[in-house]
Amino acid sequence: MSGNVTSLFRSTAAHSPSMAALTRESGEAAGGGPVDFCIPCNPYFPTPAMFDEMAGRLRDIITYYPSSADTITAELCSLLQLPPQCVAMGNGSTELITWIDHLLVRESLAVPVPTFGRWTDQPMETGKRVDMFPLQESGGFALDLARYAEFIRARGTRVAVVCNPNNPDGGYAPKQALVRFMDAMADLDLVVVDESFLEFADAEAEPSVVQEAMLRPNVVVLRSLGKNFGLHGIRFGYLVANPALAGRVRAMLPKWNLNSFAEHVVFMLRDHGPEYARSLHQVRRDRLEMAGQLSALPGLTVYPSQGNFLFVRLPVGAEGTVVRDRMLTEHRVLVRECGNKIGSSSRFLRLVVRPQADVRRLVSGLEQVLYGSGRGAAVPEPANGTGYSSGTAAVDRLMSETNGAGLRGIAAGAGAPGLAAAPATGTGTGMPLPAAVPAAPAAAAIGPTPVPTAPPQAPQAPQPAPVPQPAPYPGPVPVPHPAPAPQPMAAPYPTPAPVAPAAAAAPYPVPTGPVPAGPTPPGVPARGGLTAAQVRGTNGLESVPATGRPGPQGWPNAAGMSRTG
Repeated sequence: MSGNVTSLFRSTAAHSPSMAALTRESGEAAGGGPVDFCIPCNPYFPTPAMFDEMAGRLRDIITYYPSSADTITAELCSLLQLPPQCVAMGNGSTELITWIDHLLVRESLAVPVPTFGRWTDQPMETGKRVDMFPLQESGGFALDLARYAEFIRARGTRVAVVCNPNNPDGGYAPKQALVRFMDAMADLDLVVVDESFLEFADAEAEPSVVQEAMLRPNVVVLRSLGKNFGLHGIRFGYLVANPALAGRVRAMLPKWNLNSFAEHVVFMLRDHGPEYARSLHQVRRDRLEMAGQLSALPGLTVYPSQGNFLFVRLPVGAEGTVVRDRMLTEHRVLVRECGNKIGSSSRFLRLVVRPQADVRRLVSGLEQVLYGSGRGAAVPEPANGTGYSSGTAAVDRLMSETNGAGLRGIAAGAGAPGLAAAPATGTGTGMPLPAAVPAAPAAAAIGPTPVPTAPPQAPQAPQPAPVPQPAPYPGPVPVPHPAPAPQPMAAPYPTPAPVAPAAAAAPYPVPTGPVPAGPTPPGVPARGGLTAAQVRGTNGLESVPATGRPGPQGWPNAAGMSRTG
């Protein structure tokens, strides 16, 4: 491959170049590109027979208009046993993230980093404050929900995002801990749980919180279809929420926002549930075997993952952009270097789970690139790194100084009304946390934080914690990498004001006095929506079983849709 191919990565600031762009630059025929360890999709679905069926109907699919989004959504909901009133389908999850930002995020959004870039970039593009909660390398990038809740309270953030599993590290939050977090955040404008990769998880029998989201007035669950079905090129995904929230997003979407390929695939799925379930089972097996083989490489750290990818730290001295370019040009293997992800650096790669024949090629290529003829020193780090590669300490410092606003002088805990700065407490958040104080009045919280006219003195850069280097493994050890067990919490999640005894029996604290304008308060049925009892199956809604019973033709429902087969 020519040098023009690797140059594509340097001109793509926020993502990897598309496979189409790589194929054009390399001059290779379609389908003759590199082995793809970059794009995280299911390699076992659709089946070859399904691809043959789509190819046979290609002319009709691309010639005619698709049905309306309502028709396609109704078919998907029939498969997943979800009420259509609680679902909005989009042209990929990115479209839905865009509408969530425009319609439901008023002022500020909190998100752990590193994560999917649109959760940081999209709200910043529309002028929102993004409070970034750094996941710690020393803790395996595991998300501590209790500390995250404290961070949200201290910052006064109005929207919280949790990606479960998280991209790029595959970290997983247990379902019950996530439900407790959702309830503790019941007074926020919105809580988003991004389950785009949850179909590949096997830590629990029914890991999704879609059923719980429909019963709560401020929770949205986002789910992908392209990743699970191995069809990134067909842009389709969906969200699940209380009917008022789902309807608000659905009303803004174009009538034909879903294409004919998406319609054809959705209507094919009814007859292919068992094949889909088997594909997910095979991906999980491949993940364990791939983790074991990568862990055998000296100095390479593999983090626990519940996604269909593995997050790895390269040995000391190895620089990710060099490894990426050499893997592509010398071995025709495409990997995802993570230096352009906020909270990550060029020492990290995200590697998609693939069949064993491809993994052997990946491991062989990494051995040659990292160790040469023997397992000695890794590839040298270049004198001048790429323009976007950054260390985690530098990113932590940037977030501490700018609070996600991209402007110097907005230090975390400084300049925001109602927040008092406090020194770092060593709690593992990676940045100084303001002291927890009562939330500011709603009127004071609205609007951007004022920028000081004179730049303050630059804070001292935090020192990164030393990371012990793992001892080399004697050989491949296919040991499962379970999700981190939830740690005992020293204190319960921060919660809103205490509930009056008369309201204690209600699922959420019921506020007194007039209902304010804006998002629905906790405990109040969403305006224009339905109550919990109605969502469960009355007043015209289809029944939504709480168990993971299989749907038509062995198709599992949304709560446990990947548990059969």
